[in-house]
Amino acid sequence: MQSLDIEVLEHARDWMSAGRRIWLVTVTQTFGASPRPPGSLMAMRDDGVVIGSVSGGCIEDDLAERRDQFSGAVPILQRYGITSEHARRFGLPCGGELEVVIESALDAARLGVLFSKIASGEVFVRSVDLATGKWSFRPAFETDTTMRTEREFACIHGPRWRLLIIGASEIARYLAEVAATLDFQVSVCDPREEYRSVWRVPGTTFINGMPDDAVLAFKPDPHSVIVAVSHDPKLDDMALMEALKSQAFYVGAVGSSKTSEERRKRLLEFDVSPAQVAKLHGPVGLSIGSRTPPEIAIAILAELVAARNGLVLSPARAASHAMQSSAA
Repeated sequence: MQSLDIEVLEHARDWMSAGRRIWLVTVTQTFGASPRPPGSLMAMRDDGVVIGSVSGGCIEDDLAERRDQFSGAVPILQRYGITSEHARRFGLPCGGELEVVIESALDAARLGVLFSKIASGEVFVRSVDLATGKWSFRPAFETDTTMRTEREFACIHGPRWRLLIIGASEIARYLAEVAATLDFQVSVCDPREEYRSVWRVPGTTFINGMPDDAVLAFKPDPHSVIVAVSHDPKLDDMALMEALKSQAFYVGAVGSSKTSEERRKRLLEFDVSPAQVAKLHGPVGLSIGSRTPPEIAIAILAELVAARNGLVLSPARAASHAMQSSAA
């Protein structure tokens, strides 16, 4: 499995190589309840076929039907949902607005460069000159965001989040495959040769060494997630001891409630503070009755997406909020 951006650009590149005309559509900005975030991509072919999504299905048909109106070297800005009638017509959420930039004068070379940079896992900015349609690229900084000014549209491409999986188990396999579609850059560590030798998820990076060394080499930051799924307490604990001391946004481990409590007690016996142990998500994942490796991976990723979108508080933050509420 691969990210939607890669799929969109792969189709656009192939269509153009086959002599078809294509349009590249990108969400530039949103207001209110918009289905897709800025930077979302869609490609249209000259017969109306589309790949990707800029609104979850709300405006794609209108864009495809009007595709011949969008021509020329200069990118075209199109806004939807400006009025409540407009929103109802295109099925946008009440009050939601979005703007897209439509580019019709593209060439295979530019698409090839963009595809290659995204496929390689780079995180970069594609700047579109709105007066000329010219592109430029530069590495993205952590503070960069997708945005539009009167002169330029700057779009962030590449995985803004990193995921380190401890253990190359079957759960890890499905976790890595689906995480890539959610724009996570995935790394894996498992010193056990019997697991490492059969790992079969392309696009992931194997970090050599023991789990604690792998966490240090990973250099976790506030856009990092570390999940232990090895089912070997020695390996999982080694990683968690370092992960819980880091700046990682989310640290979790699989296991039952009993296993998770025993793990917390063990971690407290090492050089891990109670506040750091409180950051641990375990049992990891949403409670959806999952039993098989794919179901467990989905449960974990559902919780990660919720946390990434600010819908779930970490245990440490939840405790902090509770203390503030009681103090009030």
